[in-house]
Amino acid sequence: MKYFAVRWVHSDPEYPVLRLGEYDGGGWEQRKIDVYRDGRVGFADAHEERDAELALVPMPGLEEIAAETESAPLEITRAEFERLWEQRRAGGAYWKAALLTTTRGNFLRG
Repeated sequence: MKYFAVRWVHSDPEYPVLRLGEYDGGGWEQRKIDVYRDGRVGFADAHEERDAELALVPMPGLEEIAAETESAPLEITRAEFERLWEQRRAGGAYWKAALLTTTRGNFLRG
């Protein structure tokens, strides 16, 4: 499995500005968390969806994502992702704090 954090640079409130995801060897999403500028959170896995759904196409590599979009992709560890997955139902204040960091700062490290 691989784990990514992707921060998108845009101003449209209808789209997430941070996506955290778990991907299998073929690039297929297994779990994801979408965070919106206002702190709203959507998440999905094979058993549950809340304001998000798993992608219907495999995830490209980080280099391709960075080249095709205005984003800051970052590979994260399984431990980092698991800690964030446990917080997927946390309130907006928690996730607004997540938006303040886009690299392996205090937020991703715990």
